[in-house]
Amino acid sequence: QVKLVESGGGLVQPGGSLRLSCAASGFAFSSYAMKWYRQAPGKERELVATITTTGSDTNYADAVKGRFTISRDNAKSTVYLQMNSLKPEDTAVYFCNGVQYAGVWHTYWGQGTQVTVSS
Repeated sequence: QVKLVESGGGLVQPGGSLRLSCAASGFAFSSYAMKWYRQAPGKERELVATITTTGSDTNYADAVKGRFTISRDNAKSTVYLQMNSLKPEDTAVYFCNGVQYAGVWHTYWGQGTQVTVSS
């Protein structure tokens, strides 16, 4: 059974930090690129960060560049999102996503974790 389980969300003051984790099971994690998305109330889901299978390359949305860092530990089948200098506009549900193209696209989603940035 495929599972992606996010954790680490919560309430934090502006300027604070959080580290999200996404634990994967049931599929070949190391063969999947991993992504973090977020969705704020009333807005579409947006891509936040991407990391390749080996972790050698990462990409970020302009809104989080320089503040967020995506990383992965293939031995633990876990992807992380370190979020620093958080702003109220970072408030959203954060989802992890695994994606692989092997003739057809394979993609898996977690259930999301709430991040609220407020004083």
